[in-house]
Amino acid sequence: MKKPKWVVEKEQARKSAAAETVWLFGLHAVRDALMNPKRKKMRLIVTRNAGDKLAEAIEFAGITPEMADPRKFTAPIDPGSVHQGAALEVKPLDWGGLTENCIGQKNPRVLLLDRVTDPHNVGAILRSAEVLGASAVIGTRHHSAPETGALAKTASGALERQPYLRVRNLADTIIELQSMGYLVLGLDGEADETIETTLSDKRDRPVALVLGAEGPGLRQKTKETVDQLVKIDAAGGFGSLNVSNAAAIALYASQPR
Repeated sequence: MKKPKWVVEKEQARKSAAAETVWLFGLHAVRDALMNPKRKKMRLIVTRNAGDKLAEAIEFAGITPEMADPRKFTAPIDPGSVHQGAALEVKPLDWGGLTENCIGQKNPRVLLLDRVTDPHNVGAILRSAEVLGASAVIGTRHHSAPETGALAKTASGALERQPYLRVRNLADTIIELQSMGYLVLGLDGEADETIETTLSDKRDRPVALVLGAEGPGLRQKTKETVDQLVKIDAAGGFGSLNVSNAAAIALYASQPR
């Protein structure tokens, strides 16, 4: 019996995901990945100088590096990448689902990203999320930045420690978080209330903050699904924040007092 087309496509997608690998580069990103026991390492390429600097991490990971000439760095990464003589092929991390990452902590804070595709922005958001104690950063499988070397380098190690989940549908995920007791707030510069005003008597609630891409902002469906739209109180009347800066300020503003 011939399999339905959707079954075949699902099986092909699963095989493709299983075969997917990512090339991380840069001393910091490679060192943190080597030191992460949850990260499956496939292939390490280093120059002699970088190998010396990473010696402890290489020994910890139990991987045999391939040595490369600094003038002919052979790793399959963008030639413009600032690799510092180190590149590591890895499998993407599996952080699990919403339940294990978003339930169980006292006053958890979660960030959701609506079409934030720039890996540098997502990397910076992951870094802020780690520093400010977010339970997870959540993007979508399509139209959001996947794990890449550029994202990992910008995250400065946070990619190895900060849960980064990618879901099929953002609106469904918002509804699921709401069913877990989360207050879901969408950041919108045209909103009437600030984050602080909205949370003044709700600091004991789990909070999810939804940020849109610079320019288009939140999609209409997202605006309709969140519990409330909020804004960051600004001193000036002009200009707007980079999405990664907005994420850091929103996380700080929503912290339990």
